[in-house]
Amino acid sequence: MTDWKAFTVETKDHVAQVTLTGPGKGNAMGPDFWRELPLIFTELDADPEVRAIVLTGSGKHFSYGLDLPAMSGTFGPLLGERALAAPRTDFLKEIRSMQASVTAVADCGKPVIAAVSGWCIGGGLDLIAAVDIRYASAEAKFSLREAKVAIVADIGSLHRLPGIIGVGHLRELAYTGKDIDAARAEKIGLVNDVFDDQDAALAAAHATAREIAANPPLVVQGVKDVLDQREKSAVAEGLRYVSVWNAAFLPSEDLTEAIQAVFQKREPQFKGQ
Repeated sequence: MTDWKAFTVETKDHVAQVTLTGPGKGNAMGPDFWRELPLIFTELDADPEVRAIVLTGSGKHFSYGLDLPAMSGTFGPLLGERALAAPRTDFLKEIRSMQASVTAVADCGKPVIAAVSGWCIGGGLDLIAAVDIRYASAEAKFSLREAKVAIVADIGSLHRLPGIIGVGHLRELAYTGKDIDAARAEKIGLVNDVFDDQDAALAAAHATAREIAANPPLVVQGVKDVLDQREKSAVAEGLRYVSVWNAAFLPSEDLTEAIQAVFQKREPQFKGQ
């Protein structure tokens, strides 16, 4: 297998395990993550030996979400007094590239099962929204936190989660940026089941993957294709809309304040500017 920088990939008995490895703290999503994710899932989709995929994080956490320090170059050109057409166009391309990375997971013909432990924040939630089945350990916590850093979530959560948790629960999470625990996540349908600890959640994901792999592979892939048709066009249209919206909207004093607060380890003070 390729020597990936942000992942490890192992395959055994028709089941592949894709593990987030960072290098950012808490498996935060930096440039290597966004570049490698679609390559990995395209390869696994094309591999006839792979019939199901388990997605998990290394260490205690699934993912802290976007690696702001590593990705600061993406936002930097938009934070000046005059963000003109060129930096806005570049940012639009960057958003759509990141969207395509996560969409590669959703579009993979093989069922994907996430085993989530510890924190699953922002981009981590975008990622698990793109999989088929989600399991969590009892200590897992989830947060659609973009609003707290002056960003409208634009990688897929707002478009894929309505069909998973319903519009009311999604609006509550998106407007507040609050954290929820595994019990609440199970109650609203964000995760299928909760297990005692990280090892148990991962073991359950592999057990389900083996059950899937034991079925006729083309039938399983056909079922996934049929189920996906219901929302594919709506998600694609929504992603395109939010990418344009954010490229127009994102430069703001509040975004600058949010990023500075992260680096200075303090609470931001937003002014609606």
